[in-house]
Amino acid sequence: MNTKEMQDEIKRIKKEKDMLILAHAYQSQDILEVADYTGDSYGLSVQASKTHHQNVVMCGVRFMAETVKILSPEKHVYLANRYTGCPMAQQMTKEDVLMLKEKYPEYAVVAYINTTSELKTVVDMVVTSSSAVRILKKMPQKDILFIPDPNLGSWVAKQLPEKNIKTFQGGCPTHWRITKKDVEKARKEHPEAEILVHPECRPEVTELADYAGSTTGIMKYAKESDKKEFVIGTENSIVQHLQFDCPDKKFYCLSVECVCHNMRQTTLVDVYNTITGKEQEEILLPEDIMQKAKIAIDRMVEAGK
Repeated sequence: MNTKEMQDEIKRIKKEKDMLILAHAYQSQDILEVADYTGDSYGLSVQASKTHHQNVVMCGVRFMAETVKILSPEKHVYLANRYTGCPMAQQMTKEDVLMLKEKYPEYAVVAYINTTSELKTVVDMVVTSSSAVRILKKMPQKDILFIPDPNLGSWVAKQLPEKNIKTFQGGCPTHWRITKKDVEKARKEHPEAEILVHPECRPEVTELADYAGSTTGIMKYAKESDKKEFVIGTENSIVQHLQFDCPDKKFYCLSVECVCHNMRQTTLVDVYNTITGKEQEEILLPEDIMQKAKIAIDRMVEAGK
């Protein structure tokens, strides 16, 4: 079976079995082409909660599938590849947060959505990279502990000088690989291009960029801009996706090292095996964890309005 034949078979079977396929933007092009919805982790979770489908396949990493399950507890949610974890989501535990709350009792704890469901049960607020600045600005607390990504936290803090934001060691290994030298090299090689980066990058990288924003923000900016050349500073799959979406524009990788090996584990065959039932990883979470984690997520939704 070749790629096209497998894609056609996946499309046929998902209709037959009433299955919804979600694909994070970092997935390969052949997976995006069979997905019903593509985008960022939270946006996909919301889409899943609004559909009638009772069976959902997440092509991404584990915390994303968990978020889908939390927002749609009545649905069967499957992770396309059972081994796809997020290193950043594993950097802090529920116990770590409880110790921080003891040390900083006056601080509100804000967690990036790239965290485990269990950790979300003990935080005050959850944010995405696209909503962090807007939500933290609305929060009444001045003192905030931002976990677990210090790069994103520093980027938010720079835009909200009225807040006292503490960050902690951690971050995305993929975006950490992008350096200031990569930006300087890109400026020389592509002087007409705009440099667009994710705020999970180091502060010295975001400071030199023309635009910093979420993955969906980067893609929207590039599509709507009158410019014709862009250097992309996030997972390199985005370069390919933008090339497909905007064939009249040129896109370059800011760093060849910016590859999320965890995301790349998921293949079209994994999707096929999941929807055919040959190999399935269903997301099952304790009821109390889902209920408590949803409290922080619901606060994010309300604060983001």
